Amino acid sequence: MFTPQGPTLRELTSQALSSVEHGYDLLAPKFDATPFRTPDRILTAVAGALEGLGPFETGLDVCCGTGAGLPVLRSVCAGRVTGVDFSANMLAEAGRRHPTATLVRADALALPFAPAFDLAVSFGAFGHFLPAAQSTLFAQVHAALRPGGLLAFPLPAPPPVGSRAYWTLWAFDSAMRVRNALWRPPFVMYYRTFRLTDVRARLEETGFEVTHLPLPAFGTRPDGSPHCRLVVARKG
Repeated sequence: MFTPQGPTLRELTSQALSSVEHGYDLLAPKFDATPFRTPDRILTAVAGALEGLGPFETGLDVCCGTGAGLPVLRSVCAGRVTGVDFSANMLAEAGRRHPTATLVRADALALPFAPAFDLAVSFGAFGHFLPAAQSTLFAQVHAALRPGGLLAFPLPAPPPVGSRAYWTLWAFDSAMRVRNALWRPPFVMYYRTFRLTDVRARLEETGFEVTHLPLPAFGTRPDGSPHCRLVVARKG
């Protein structure tokens, strides 16, 4: 994380003590040099899986940030590609990297779109939405999709209980809860509040038909389940 191109500890601390929107405004110029940017390996795997689910004309990247997911849409959509985010500075970076994309500043919980998209994707953003807000988020995406449109996103399997990764995520979420109990404004980012069973139920309650596909590039766990899935929710 502490590379010459990435943010300093002081900059990360300033971000963490800000609101989500202002924090990302601060981090935007260096965001792509942090581990928080979705790895290309995941983007490539998702693009490959989506190729077999099309064709798609128009695409929407929900919480697009600096635009890492926009090339995924570009690779599978024949028409307009749109990114939406509520951080002006993240959108500015996305515009610099992807000048032909349509970029819209808006809250994902109040998307300003009629049913206009065949495909919506999102990468690494769902930790910013507490479970109580996830149904609203899914309803907003549902309303932005045409009939038969897809919402697709990668979802890694949770780390084994007791593993180093398990305790790392547990510690991060615990620290975030303490921070939000003591400091205002809150900064919502949790890694353990987006579980497949719960997410599937909320998507189905919203009106999606939900399936999921393994992403073979990431292999399988000892029980044979995939390390990472692509969740695919289709609007009826």
